[in-house]
Amino acid sequence: MTHPSQPSSLNSGKSRYIFSIFIIGIFFFIFGFVTWLNSVLIPFLKVACEKNNFEAYFVASAFYISYLVMAIPSSFLLRKVGFKNGMSLGLIVMALGALLFIPAAYTRMFGLFLTGLFIEGTGLAILQTATNPYVTILGPIESAAKRISIMGICNKIAGVISPLILGAIVLAGMDRFDKQYLASLDEINRNLTLNALAGRIIVPYIVMAVVLFLLAILLRYSNLPDIDTDAEEVGDTALHQNKTSVFQFPQLVLGVLAIFLYVGVEVIAVDTIINFGKSQGIGFVQAKYFASYTLAAMVIGYIIGIITIPKYLKQEFVLAASALFGILFVICAMLATKAPYQSSLLINIGSFSLTLPFDLSVFFIALLGLANAIMWPAIWPLAIDGLGKFTKIGSSLLIMGIAGGALLPLAYGRLADVFGQAQAYWITVPCYAYILYYAVRGHKIRKWRNSEIAK
Repeated sequence: MTHPSQPSSLNSGKSRYIFSIFIIGIFFFIFGFVTWLNSVLIPFLKVACEKNNFEAYFVASAFYISYLVMAIPSSFLLRKVGFKNGMSLGLIVMALGALLFIPAAYTRMFGLFLTGLFIEGTGLAILQTATNPYVTILGPIESAAKRISIMGICNKIAGVISPLILGAIVLAGMDRFDKQYLASLDEINRNLTLNALAGRIIVPYIVMAVVLFLLAILLRYSNLPDIDTDAEEVGDTALHQNKTSVFQFPQLVLGVLAIFLYVGVEVIAVDTIINFGKSQGIGFVQAKYFASYTLAAMVIGYIIGIITIPKYLKQEFVLAASALFGILFVICAMLATKAPYQSSLLINIGSFSLTLPFDLSVFFIALLGLANAIMWPAIWPLAIDGLGKFTKIGSSLLIMGIAGGALLPLAYGRLADVFGQAQAYWITVPCYAYILYYAVRGHKIRKWRNSEIAK
């Protein structure tokens, strides 16, 4: 009599698994859509709020610093309210941050824009703290990079779309708002012109807030199962029962630094490329596509990861190769700026045609998306593997590492003001070098220490 129920039970479990993956995929899409809007906001607010490169990159800083501040509080919050309620709360917080763009646009107060971005990042910190360990524990640790890669595709496809949508709305005709034109206006007309420009951001962010509120309500009443991560964290063995602190796991501590540097170079590759294209003599109307180039390259990288990991390649090998490619692409981009080449690509699909700008140095910066794609999916499981009861706090520390996206773009902006947009990319080379070290050696240090403890 038990046989008929077994297939039903298996099908039910599989359906719940697919449903959970689908819902989490939607949230990773949201992460990407909101996060990669910054690539358009940076050049837009640089003009609308009259900022230099260093000041403009506070857009990324305000957004990503929230992960440093909120990751551990988010972990405690999720313990109190549960996975599903926490996700709903994160969406509501993000919506409130989006609504703050309305008074920010009317007043053209840069600090108010930054506050809205910080609040949005806070909501995302709650969502990220919940979803990343959830995806990791859905299956074997060896294939975690594949599952996270699937989520990454959802994230980066949204990232390809969002800059194009927002760019078409707020960057249209912005090439005429150069310093010479604004300087030619008297103070009253300059303020009226810039106020009208800033007002372009209002409608997109009202729409975003409404969508986020609706998603929060739908999630609250969905059938997404809560998970008991405490039950999943039973990996305590005699090897690390005596551990009293999460900082006693070298693979985690080194992994947090790897995440910090990875997110920093990823944000630089996406959020600086429009301004870099502008510095190469390409107008905003054409340069608005460049962030999508980088994110499309990341989608390709994720697809490669899904196909090859772990069936053909180990995730640590792919991480090492990605870091090497990152260094190579930066060097090629620097060489290409010395002999600039600009052309265009014509895409024809039936009656649809699109002409995209092409610059060789921009192309190599966009290829950093390919190099960066597998880094998060590979670093995360290598860092939390074997943490046992420390998995939750370890995940929170890794989320805090996202603060690299707050600090490294600022450093890039300062270097860009001093040495130029192109030369500032050299800051990424030592970052890739450390990630290479973590892939080859850093993540293994725990094994050596554990073997010594075992002795």
